[in-house]
Amino acid sequence: MTISLSQAIRVWAKIGLTSFGGPAGQIALMHRELVEKHQWISEERFLNALNFCMLLPGPEAQQLSIYLGWLMHKTRGGLIAGLLFILPGFLCILLLSLLYVMLGNSFLISALFFGLKAAVLAIVLQAIFRIARKTIRHMPMLGIAIASFLALYFFHIPFPVIIASAGLLGIAGQKFFPSAFNAAANTHDAAHNNHAIDFHIDTQDLPHTKASWQGSLKTLFIWLAIWTIPVAAVFIAFGSQSVLGKQAVFFSQTAVFSFGGAYAVLTYVAQRVVDNYHWISPREMVDGLALAETTPGPLIMVLQFVAFVAAYRHQSDLSPITAGILASFLTVWVTFAPCFLWIFLGAPYIEKLRSNTQLQSALKAITAAVVGVIANLSLWFAIHTLFGDTITIKWQWLAFEAPQLASIQWPMLCITAVAMLATLKFGISTMKTMLLCCLLGLVTYAFVY
Repeated sequence: MTISLSQAIRVWAKIGLTSFGGPAGQIALMHRELVEKHQWISEERFLNALNFCMLLPGPEAQQLSIYLGWLMHKTRGGLIAGLLFILPGFLCILLLSLLYVMLGNSFLISALFFGLKAAVLAIVLQAIFRIARKTIRHMPMLGIAIASFLALYFFHIPFPVIIASAGLLGIAGQKFFPSAFNAAANTHDAAHNNHAIDFHIDTQDLPHTKASWQGSLKTLFIWLAIWTIPVAAVFIAFGSQSVLGKQAVFFSQTAVFSFGGAYAVLTYVAQRVVDNYHWISPREMVDGLALAETTPGPLIMVLQFVAFVAAYRHQSDLSPITAGILASFLTVWVTFAPCFLWIFLGAPYIEKLRSNTQLQSALKAITAAVVGVIANLSLWFAIHTLFGDTITIKWQWLAFEAPQLASIQWPMLCITAVAMLATLKFGISTMKTMLLCCLLGLVTYAFVY
């Protein structure tokens, strides 16, 4: 029942090259390859790892790949799985970002993105339905999801507060509403376990999954250095107030506070880079999301696009292309280095606490809160995709963005409706839906715009 490193590399390379469609599709792909096809890990342990990753800041699909790679082949397995998961997307986004800044005003690019935006909106809405269907099975969970949405959209409560509150509700709910919050204790019979990872863990054959404070301190020191040394180098070379310096700080902060994965963080990032830093426009933010949706790898790779465009335009002491490429490397580094830190530091303790019912209940409640976060993101992108103008409504402690109904873009609405039918009604794949929307965008843009 041993999994060779070469076997694992082939599977992780396949996952990295075909992981389209955002975290929902990527998690489903990993489940199909590792649980169903190869039977390397049980459903129970896979979901336990997923819940832990959804609790962490950063992209949950990326961190899940690191976690599972680490379970199989220690630190080197986590590094291989995590790097193969992001490398194809990084190269694609870098190339597409170059084309975007060079050809962004051309008819072809504008028409393609017109259709892609509709497909992206449909994919994000589809993610809500998929995750909600698996997560929202009891009324308390529905209440947590709704409260999370309201707290973010209307009251702008910080996401860490929402996560902490959901976790506390999960712990309390485990006592007062056990049918909704309880998670069954994890038990295994090693003699009858047909999954390689579970078998070796249950027979005490994977010592690297055992937590120790010495190992934790070593991991913390190494990965903090890996994370922060490039940031210090940028400060020394360009200054903390340069665009690259601000990106190093901002995207490092995002890596720490971006709980709930890409869908959770994109609203926060979009508002900051558009409204506070004025690096890009709302339309370009949606364009960046479309790029990330059409390429393999984590959806959070949209940050690479944002950084490239911002540095290309505003880092004056370098050539635009050099600045953009350097910003791409820097942003990907500070975004994903923490992912390895969280997993290598925390995974041994999660394996140790798998039978803790309070922790499992907290994770269930946090997963429900993430549904509300995704709903908040969906509404933000829907407003900026379907409407040309928006207004900000303020009343006492409430402040939220609303569309100007007269500015609705009917052609975009029609293509979005087609994309929704394709994905939700007929189950057409993400790539085919995007190709269809690109074709519709070309035709519509040619006749309407």
